[in-house]
Amino acid sequence: MKFRPCIDLHDGLVKQIVGSTLEDDNQGLQVNFSSRQPSSFYAALYKKDNLTGGHIIKLGPGCDNAALEALRVYPGGMQIGGGINAANAPFWLEHGAGAVIVTSYVFKDGRVFADRLAELTGVVGRERLVIDLSCRKRGNDYFVVTDRWQKFTEVIINRQTLEYFSTFCAEFLVHAVDVEGKCGGIAADLAADLAAWSPIPVTYAGGVHNMADLQ
Repeated sequence: MKFRPCIDLHDGLVKQIVGSTLEDDNQGLQVNFSSRQPSSFYAALYKKDNLTGGHIIKLGPGCDNAALEALRVYPGGMQIGGGINAANAPFWLEHGAGAVIVTSYVFKDGRVFADRLAELTGVVGRERLVIDLSCRKRGNDYFVVTDRWQKFTEVIINRQTLEYFSTFCAEFLVHAVDVEGKCGGIAADLAADLAAWSPIPVTYAGGVHNMADLQ
């Protein structure tokens, strides 16, 4: 197991948000922490501590400058996600991202948009692509969610899903949206399933309460 850091950006600021409260109008948004420090402060900290493979997530518009600021400080050290598509992915790689993270772009009407997925892999290469399979629980299953975690897809997290997507990318990023930002403990069942099922590395995020959760 390896610890990976993150920088979540919202309205251009570094914030820690309760994931399930993200909405287009921000009316019900719950923010645990909004930093007075710029994104570059955290990127420099992660670089100093030699923490690699972390991610920068742009949660909505107005975050590009802050993302670029962090990448300039730690080129190659962090991945970038949020609004990534085949047209803009090369820009982010050229400006210091170690990899690009994609989710909403490769889904359409709740299903996998295979043509876009193949196109993106062709543009950036499998080794520089991370697929975000962040999910929410409905019934007994976890479903991939898109569009700032608001829309359920028809894609269930299971062994077959992970094996399919692993042919297009080098890693997965999975936020357990139901517990993200609540600091009440991880989704242990999801974390265990990801560890058992995924043929490639997975970064799990969401709900960590204390060191026992990491162990």
